[in-house]
Amino acid sequence: MRLRSKLFLAQLPLGIALAVVALIAVFEITKLGESSERILAENYRSVLAAQRMKDSIERMDSAALFLVVGQRDRALTQAAEHRRRFEAELRVEERNITEPREADVARKLRAAWGEYQRVFNGLAAGSGPAPTAGAYFQRLEPAFLAVKEQAEEILDLNQDAMVRKSEAARRKARRTIGLMDGVSLVALLLGIVASGWVTGRLLRPLGSLSQAARRVGEGDLDARAAVVGGDEIAGLAREFNQMAERLGGYRASSLGELLLAQEASQTTIDSIPDPVVVFDVEGRVLSLNQAAETLLGVTAGPSAGGPLGRVEPGLRSVIERVKNHVLAGKGPCTPKGFQDAVSASTPEGLRYFLPRATPLYARPQGIAGAAVILQDITRLWRFEELRNDLVATVAHEFRTPLTSLHLAIHLCTEQAAGPLTDKQADLLHAAREDCERLQGIVDDLLDVTRLRAGKVELKRRPVPPEDLLTEVVEARQAEARQRGIVIETEVVPSLDGVLADPDRIHLVLSNLLSNALRYTADNGTVTLGAGPDEAGVRFEVRDTGQGIAPEHQDRVFERFYRVPGAPPGGAGLGLSIAREIVEAHGGRIGVESEVGRGSTFWFTLPVAPGEGEAPAAPDVA
Repeated sequence: MRLRSKLFLAQLPLGIALAVVALIAVFEITKLGESSERILAENYRSVLAAQRMKDSIERMDSAALFLVVGQRDRALTQAAEHRRRFEAELRVEERNITEPREADVARKLRAAWGEYQRVFNGLAAGSGPAPTAGAYFQRLEPAFLAVKEQAEEILDLNQDAMVRKSEAARRKARRTIGLMDGVSLVALLLGIVASGWVTGRLLRPLGSLSQAARRVGEGDLDARAAVVGGDEIAGLAREFNQMAERLGGYRASSLGELLLAQEASQTTIDSIPDPVVVFDVEGRVLSLNQAAETLLGVTAGPSAGGPLGRVEPGLRSVIERVKNHVLAGKGPCTPKGFQDAVSASTPEGLRYFLPRATPLYARPQGIAGAAVILQDITRLWRFEELRNDLVATVAHEFRTPLTSLHLAIHLCTEQAAGPLTDKQADLLHAAREDCERLQGIVDDLLDVTRLRAGKVELKRRPVPPEDLLTEVVEARQAEARQRGIVIETEVVPSLDGVLADPDRIHLVLSNLLSNALRYTADNGTVTLGAGPDEAGVRFEVRDTGQGIAPEHQDRVFERFYRVPGAPPGGAGLGLSIAREIVEAHGGRIGVESEVGRGSTFWFTLPVAPGEGEAPAAPDVA
């Protein structure tokens, strides 16, 4: 038997119960309908006949009054019409005797009606003078009242019967409702019990199949489902057994190799000391090594608050940023330097990590996930701090003797210690220039150290962008004229003021303009501009020099880095200092360049507070 037929049989008890309830309901409702029909057939017709007889006898009484007042023709016409109507309704009543005493009252009504007609015909006979009012009141009115009284008695008998029968019908309806409620409840319970029992027997093979599937899911590929009968469930059980058999064979062959490869790859990932987390395209954690579990405190798969919900916010935001960079199809995400490092608290103390992410590809779908590696650079970070401390110490120790040396050379060049020959003067002038250059390098080193240590106080206030550009252009205009270089400024009209420390931003613009002049050929052009930006105000310094190759653009802001082939001068600290100052203001800095077509260095600053807002207090970078 097919499964559909079995399921139909399982519902059959409910159908039978519903059919029984329906039959009982039809029987009881039919009986109620018959009761109502009997009321209409037995009593309502008599009530209607009595009402009409009363109306007809009253109209005949009116005709008798017409006789009294001398309107004979009108009286006879009206009497003839209502005599027929009364007679017809009386015959209806005589054929519809249904209540006790109704037959006796009907006979009395017939007798009273005959007497009324005899008296009325006597008054209406002849063509002489009209009957008198006395004749009407003495002979005809008593007969009229007798007929009307009998008609009213028939009316009362049938109306009382209708009330009794209606009340009986209501009681029967209430009993029927109670009966239907009980029968429906019993039928429903019996149908549910019977259907549940039949359905349980039908679905028993599914329980065996489910248990076998659970065992296979747990890795027991020897589990088999019992095959009973020839329906669809039995066919499904046979197919399941064949699938389990094939899975067992597959495990014995290539699946074992796949599992071995997976275990080998997981072992390789676990052997990496740096935290490694693998995400799928939905951002869920697929796998991670032991270092990542220890650092992040998460496991593979979804968890409350998202896969990284329990990771501290700073570290989580960095991981999400590099992961989303890769999943958005932008390629690998690599750090640019120590400035991209993030710190995290671990049982071993505070550690520093550089995040990087690599896409995982699945042919032909494309990106299938992202692998995020947190490179532990704690030792390098400590070395960097040590180097910074060493540089700061050396620069500080150099400053005093260098100042003394510079003063001594200056006094000698001024011939304070005696006259100099031309050769001696040239050598001392060269020494003084080198001393001044060393003094500038030491000052730059100290500035970088103070900026990174957060010991530089920024005295920020609202400043018009054109004022910043004008000051730096005036300071470098003489140098530009000597080489025939034109310095142009482009400022968007009505530009909002920026919230900045003018002295520090002047140093940034001065460094950028100095580099632009150094790399621009004689008779070239350097342009300084300022315009609106989504981050506030964007400043630009454009030159017409030789440009910077793409592989060097990400490193020009590193300390002591110089582009190969660059003109001599400087120690590679100016752009690093500029970046530290801009970022301390909450802005960004960058470069856009193309070899042979010049470079554009830019940075952004936030807009100054509007009217009515309190100016920002000095802060420490």
